[in-house]
Amino acid sequence: MELKKAVDMIWENRKYSTDDPNEVLSHLNEEVAESLKALLRGEEERAKSELEDALSCIFIALKVMNVDVEEAIHRQIIQMKKRQDKVMIFKKDKVEIYVDGTLKGGWTVWGEDDMKEALKIAKEFGCKIVRE
Repeated sequence: MELKKAVDMIWENRKYSTDDPNEVLSHLNEEVAESLKALLRGEEERAKSELEDALSCIFIALKVMNVDVEEAIHRQIIQMKKRQDKVMIFKKDKVEIYVDGTLKGGWTVWGEDDMKEALKIAKEFGCKIVRE
């Protein structure tokens, strides 16, 4: 089935009718939360069902906010391909950060606490960690 046609069919068969972005995003948030709760309770089938409901909510939200679903998918693919390669190199007494092979910065490490903090930062920013 063509994506735009599917979105139109979901739009026509939606359970609630509103053009308020806050309301549709709130409903989407509820469906995702229900899916997570079900998964945490070990109810995998229920989690999948709630996730499918969330998918419909995403399409409804995109339509309410006048976002072309095919263009949005295309933009997301381009954005995902652009993700930068981030590496944090831990040396004996310093840390260096490289983005796409270019040194972007660094600092001196004075002790174990500094090293732990640098590791925390590396994980927070999604850096590959290299120890030398």
